Amino acid sequence: MASRHDTMMNPPIEGLLDRAGSKFTLVTLGAKRAREINSYYNRLSETLGTVVPPQVTSSARKSLSIAFEEIEADKILGVWPEPEEEIDPDAELEGSESAE
Repeated sequence: MASRHDTMMNPPIEGLLDRAGSKFTLVTLGAKRAREINSYYNRLSETLGTVVPPQVTSSARKSLSIAFEEIEADKILGVWPEPEEEIDPDAELEGSESAE
């Protein structure tokens, strides 16, 4: 049985990594969402509609903590583009030569 260490981070990093899939993805999602949350709080006096408010009720004061809580609650999900099909440059040349 693996021992679990108490950390100061809440939610625990292990659960966040399970949801994000990798450290890089977690950092990217968290940082992007934290910037959006900062924008939301900075624009409260202006017209709303362009920035999404926090999606969880939180007592955290830092936007990155709120972003991590949203990731833990599955409110923020990463969207990855479909990989493009690799094109073989030699195959294109052969096709154009036979057409001549």
